[in-house]
Amino acid sequence: MSNGNFSNLTRDGERKNIEFKENLNSNTHLVTERKQQLASQMKYRLERGNGEAIYFIGVTDDGQLLGLGKPEIDESLYVLGEIARDVKAKIVNVETEKAMKGEVAKVIISRFPTNKPDHLLIGVAGHVDHGKSTLVGTLTTGSLDSGAGSTRIFLDVQKHEIERGLSADLSFAVYGFKNGEPVRIKNPLNKRDKALMVEKCDKLISFVDTVGHEPWLRTTIRGIVGQKLSHGLLVVAADQGPTHITREHLGIILAMDLPVIVVMTKIDMVTPERVKTVRQEIFDLLKLVGRIPYMVKTPQDADFLTENMNHHLVPVVKVSAVTGEGLELLDRIFSRLKTPSHEEDSKKPFMMYIDKIYSVIGVGTVVSGTIRQGKVKKGEKLILGPFNSGDFLPVSVKTIEMHHYRKESAAVGEVVGISITGVEMDEIRRGMILCHHDYHPLAVREFDADVAILVHPTTIKEGYECITHIETIAETTCFRPLNHEYLSAGDTGQIRMRFKYHPFAIREGQKLIFREGKSKGVGTVTRLAI
Repeated sequence: MSNGNFSNLTRDGERKNIEFKENLNSNTHLVTERKQQLASQMKYRLERGNGEAIYFIGVTDDGQLLGLGKPEIDESLYVLGEIARDVKAKIVNVETEKAMKGEVAKVIISRFPTNKPDHLLIGVAGHVDHGKSTLVGTLTTGSLDSGAGSTRIFLDVQKHEIERGLSADLSFAVYGFKNGEPVRIKNPLNKRDKALMVEKCDKLISFVDTVGHEPWLRTTIRGIVGQKLSHGLLVVAADQGPTHITREHLGIILAMDLPVIVVMTKIDMVTPERVKTVRQEIFDLLKLVGRIPYMVKTPQDADFLTENMNHHLVPVVKVSAVTGEGLELLDRIFSRLKTPSHEEDSKKPFMMYIDKIYSVIGVGTVVSGTIRQGKVKKGEKLILGPFNSGDFLPVSVKTIEMHHYRKESAAVGEVVGISITGVEMDEIRRGMILCHHDYHPLAVREFDADVAILVHPTTIKEGYECITHIETIAETTCFRPLNHEYLSAGDTGQIRMRFKYHPFAIREGQKLIFREGKSKGVGTVTRLAI
């Protein structure tokens, strides 16, 4: 049964993905020509609804709720189901409501992807004005830049006016490949284009934005630490070369143990001599941190690198978003980069760290993030927390979306928005987890970590406080060195850490970054103090 709101939905007539049918029967509507017409109509509604169509049975063309008897409703549902099967979709939900002559049924039909595309999640880092947004805008749309950052407009609009759709808005751009050939979006702000991209590609590349301004380092760390990234893409402009922010961002990528790709941008703005100088500066920087730089000049270089890519080997590519030089090489690298194996994680119980929380009209509370392990299905019962009491509360999954594409289920490594019921939106915090009961999460206030102090002007002793980042958690943490009285820059040691305000669900082995002013350090959780 429904909550009595069908008349609200039918009042405005058929539109977008909503279709009215008075009655359907096998003898009339499953005859070849009529069936083909209905299949075309359903395809159109599914496309308008980004993979989801809503049919009202027992409703006239002008939206009047007439109703049908139970045998007629069942027959109509059978016919709809047959047509859905023809267009690679299925009925996923049916609600009924009393009407004049019986009941009206609201039927939700969802298209299921024929295959789950490989998915790479790439964190883009680098100094402000080094061309991150322009590079990604050009890669994802195929439009060359005017020289004044014209392709970044797609991305800037999205960052400041966050799409209030159900989808996760972590990844600010996406493109893909079908049989090795790039598939691009004409307008990345078009939700339907994004949804179709998920459907037709066998490989997807999602870019996670990070901010290049120094005051926004926290946001950069969040972009790199908070997602289950597969690679880091470091952008260095040929006119400026590597800066202290470049080094900072490289340090964060390496602390998260990610393979790196370096792109030198704006090569059209400088002399060939300058390009050589910056190339050498990039090589020196990579060697300094124990990496082996490899200049990608030919498609064969790209193939060699993607075949042998590891944490030590770093491809360096020279590109111009204005002339297009180097972009085909980047495409080739992305099309051939191996997707991380999530086989082990896929067998574990579902868990996702929450990155964003928002409300969508008609949908309710939505939480978004990258699935860390397991699989989630629409309609599942999960738990969310921890709350300040240390408790985890039961919630239900209403809908799941990825890049505006409605999904019946989602798996490890995917960036999704999940609408949930059971908890008020203002009770949810970033850094909480959504998980299956079998995950057995623990609410933790204190833990031990092995840390390395990268930068610190004085000494770190008992009582020192800073912001610690673990997954999507960013919380003030109090320090107590365990095997030293104090720690200085360059030191390593064990520290007892305590979340100052809230408990969080963490596990041994997780990587962390901490910072406060100019101080920075990295580490690994070694023991939970429970």
